[in-house]
Amino acid sequence: MPLFLLNFIFAAVQLYRFRDLDHAWSLVLAVGLFVLSALARINALRVQDRLIRLEERMRYGQVLPQPLAQSAGNLPLGQIVALRFASDGELPALVQQVLDGKLTKGDEIKRAVRDWRADTLRV
Repeated sequence: MPLFLLNFIFAAVQLYRFRDLDHAWSLVLAVGLFVLSALARINALRVQDRLIRLEERMRYGQVLPQPLAQSAGNLPLGQIVALRFASDGELPALVQQVLDGKLTKGDEIKRAVRDWRADTLRV
């Protein structure tokens, strides 16, 4: 994405300097490439978030007691994403704290995790 931003800046400078149709078209293409790269990144992150939500709901069914798993399945995506770092052993206590309202933000949840499960595959 930084390359497309540099391309956009270069095309804008060239259009400012030469002011002709060729350079105007170069700027239009540069804007299109930049927007396309941004949308590709956003879509990849959205797909990953959906996959994380699915994986964590499956994990809740295996690790948590049934009533807690059902309640945890309705958590907002930000909290689910933060809880994915918790180990299986500490997940029930953390989910209960989130459901009780003691931990509300993703950063708070991440700070409460003691036995960290790293996510090295995130885009």
